[in-house]
Amino acid sequence: MTTYVYETIPLIPGVPPERIELRQSMGDAPLTRHPETGMPIRRIITGGYGLMGVGDRKPNLSPSASSHCCGAQCGCCAAN
Repeated sequence: MTTYVYETIPLIPGVPPERIELRQSMGDAPLTRHPETGMPIRRIITGGYGLMGVGDRKPNLSPSASSHCCGAQCGCCAAN
């Protein structure tokens, strides 16, 4: 089960929308009505957390001196 963020669609102008979190299966269609109140809702796209990779490629996690803010003068980029 995945947690999705939904936002109410206020029927009265000037009323701010409310955000709610609902658990659904990834295969379920997005809801259009709040399951408890029946108020219109829409799914909100939010940022996630994680790394996405392709195949066997591994990200280069060791910063180079040229890409570091201090040019490796602080010692935080010590050679491995």
